[in-house]
Amino acid sequence: QVQLVESGGGLVQAGGSLRLSCAASGFTFSSYVMSWYRQIPGKERELVAAISSAGSSTNYADSVKGRFTISRDNAKNTVYLQMNSLKPEDTAVYYCKAELRVHYWGQGTQVTVSS
Repeated sequence: QVQLVESGGGLVQAGGSLRLSCAASGFTFSSYVMSWYRQIPGKERELVAAISSAGSSTNYADSVKGRFTISRDNAKNTVYLQMNSLKPEDTAVYYCKAELRVHYWGQGTQVTVSS
């Protein structure tokens, strides 16, 4: 049974930091590209960051470059999103996604940044 479980969301003041985690099970984690997306109600889900299966390549949305860092630990089947210098516009539900020939989504974790 495939599971992606996000954690680490919460309420933080602008300028603060949060670290999201996504624990995976039920598939060969080390073979999958992992990504973080976010979604605001009424808007499409947008890509925040992605990391290759071995962790050697990453890419980021322009809006988070220099502030967010994606990483993974294939021994722990976990992907992380370190979010620094948070802004109110980062407020969203954050989802992790696993993709190879199919894709899987987590249930999401709420991040709220107050001004």
